[in-house]
Amino acid sequence: MTKLNISLAALVLLTASQAQSQGQSGADELGRRLVDDFVNNVITLEGDFEQSLIDADGTIIDRSSGTLEIERPTRFRWSYSAPYEQWLVADGLNIWSYDLDLEQVTVKPQAEALANTPALLLGGSEDALDQFDYGGTTIENLTTWVRLEPKDKSSGFNRVELGFMDDQLRRMIFYDNLEQTTLIALDNVRINEPIEDDRFRFIVPTDVDLVGIPVVADVATP
Repeated sequence: MTKLNISLAALVLLTASQAQSQGQSGADELGRRLVDDFVNNVITLEGDFEQSLIDADGTIIDRSSGTLEIERPTRFRWSYSAPYEQWLVADGLNIWSYDLDLEQVTVKPQAEALANTPALLLGGSEDALDQFDYGGTTIENLTTWVRLEPKDKSSGFNRVELGFMDDQLRRMIFYDNLEQTTLIALDNVRINEPIEDDRFRFIVPTDVDLVGIPVVADVATP
């Protein structure tokens, strides 16, 4: 190969490398913008979801479905309808988990239960992103995948990937420390439409077991 051909080959490789770098840079910029927009500008979100739990061998070991409602900065509701009915309600102070079949309610302080978990990105305040490191962006077909990694490695999760289609969140993948993966697909999503306050209030039904002690809001003394 002549010196001229070597120079041309080197120029082609350099140009390809620069294009790839610029492409990744553009993807990263897009990924950061999508996550920032979701956390800062999406106040309410409603939609249907399908959830799959996948083990380390890639086998689906559980499927469920229901509806999701979010009202930032601190309230959300997951209503599972299949294969069993369960409510998960965050009211700003507590998280209530109500298993209708078992007739049991479990309550935990919300700040403690959500700390460093992927759920913080959904129902947390604007500083939720401070608890995660940006891990990069990839674009596959029509989906932009943004990887986030919790700064607290004891959170139980290795990373979360958010999938955006047409600039809207449509997929979520959670990777936990047990090598299990939770995949959530959102459908019929509605953004920034009013949601009734009652959807984020929970009253313990009569004749059910209550596990835990709820946090009570401070009442200012006149």
